[in-house]
Amino acid sequence: MEKKKILVVDDEPDFLKIIKIRLESDGYETLLCDNGKDALNIIKKDKPDAVLLDILMPELDGLEVLRTIRKQDKNLPVFIITAFSNNERFELAKKFNASGFIVKTSDLGEEIGNINSFLRLADNYKKK
Repeated sequence: MEKKKILVVDDEPDFLKIIKIRLESDGYETLLCDNGKDALNIIKKDKPDAVLLDILMPELDGLEVLRTIRKQDKNLPVFIITAFSNNERFELAKKFNASGFIVKTSDLGEEIGNINSFLRLADNYKKK
């Protein structure tokens, strides 16, 4: 079975290292970048199976990236990552059809389990 490709977009290098180790130990191929502009290029070129996307980033914030992704691909699973719970930003992310939310202070193991489940369901749906 081919490894699922997960793109992780976050401007915090330490967080990228931690999430990369965890995702790869769960059998994922991991693509990393630290800004929204590069993320859009990676999505076009490498076609990841899911995206973990930080909301607050320099240059192009996560909501703008999500909005652009949704114009191109309504079905790509995009999970919003944030250290700050801001209802206005959550509402906008929901409006742009975010697949889910990961709060950095939560249990990453549980959140990665949720992502695994979502990807399995998406695979089952594609096979039908």
